[in-house]
Amino acid sequence: MKPSAADAPRKPRLLLAGKAYAPHIGGIETFMEQEAAYMRAYTKVSVLACRDGFGSATKERCNGISVYRCGSLGTLRSCPISPTYLSAFRRKVMVADVVELHLPFPIADLACLLSGYRGRVVVAWHSEIVRQKWLGAMYRPIMHGLLRRADVIITATKAHMEHSPSLQPYKEKCVVIPYGVEPALYDAVPYQPVLQRQLCDPKAKKLLFAGRLVYYKGVDVLLRAFAMLPPAPSCELMIVGEGPEEPGLRALAQQLGVGERVHFMGRRMEPELRAAYKDCDVFVLPSVAESEAFGLVQLEAMTCGKPVINTALPTGVPWVSLHGKTGLTVPVGDAEAMANAISLLIGDPALCAEFGAAAKERVKSEFALQTVMERRKSVLLCDLPPRAFGKGA
Repeated sequence: MKPSAADAPRKPRLLLAGKAYAPHIGGIETFMEQEAAYMRAYTKVSVLACRDGFGSATKERCNGISVYRCGSLGTLRSCPISPTYLSAFRRKVMVADVVELHLPFPIADLACLLSGYRGRVVVAWHSEIVRQKWLGAMYRPIMHGLLRRADVIITATKAHMEHSPSLQPYKEKCVVIPYGVEPALYDAVPYQPVLQRQLCDPKAKKLLFAGRLVYYKGVDVLLRAFAMLPPAPSCELMIVGEGPEEPGLRALAQQLGVGERVHFMGRRMEPELRAAYKDCDVFVLPSVAESEAFGLVQLEAMTCGKPVINTALPTGVPWVSLHGKTGLTVPVGDAEAMANAISLLIGDPALCAEFGAAAKERVKSEFALQTVMERRKSVLLCDLPPRAFGKGA
């Protein structure tokens, strides 16, 4: 006698909870989208996030994933003001077998602690709260309550764990699993001159930055470094992204006398962004604060075979692209050192090619999405209670 559909084991239910979700642009949001897409084959995935700006709640499906965006009264220090997040979280976890919280996002910690949820809790620890000191002080007791409650804490690099004072009491719970990219998605993108057609000098070398224009990205340092470059070889800077720092950065480029050679390209969707990585000569991540804990954009440039210039933050950033192997690492906030690194690479095509080839190989061996997500799946679904695989839809 064939078993009925009602007798078949159901997939465990996974709730991914965070501050924002695609199409919101950011490394955490990109990773959550990747994770949801992968875990869909093994679990019934739903996402809880906040909507951008003001507005009421929305419920939608994004690439087959159920996404509930809580209403927001705006933001305070980059944190959405969403009183309904607490009640929405409580409703969602009533049917969840495992919850993964993407932090820092104080309201998610509070929501989990107040929900009475008894199932498996996984914390995806992305970074400390760095700039908002007063918020960090208020948040700390809540955060430690959640970290004590968590079954496991996932960090993207050893540096996240070793340099985070918040994680020191919970190191035995920590598991290191890096972020990943799917090289085939980038290999499949044909060459398009998305940066080339922006150039004033068609023979100029193309320097690329991609990311949100916020304080910790250090784009002001990059502009100062760019202004120090010698006139030859010719070089132009492409800035892909948008954010609150943009007006000041545009003004700084003009003040430094490089406005004509700096191209603010705004937000670009994924296919064009992948083409931009392929079209650049050097990628730069000039971040200046520990809010930059990994730098997923480095992987995206590396998988396209591009050398990376990054900064020596005490986070995972300089571990992703290695100094002298896949690019160059310079002191944090040092515009002169960054200018010297840029000059070295744009003046030495052979070195660029050597670093770029090593970068692409590093992605395939250490950061391939399939490998990364398999490790993550084993952590998320480990030791689930029997009810997670019981009867039901």
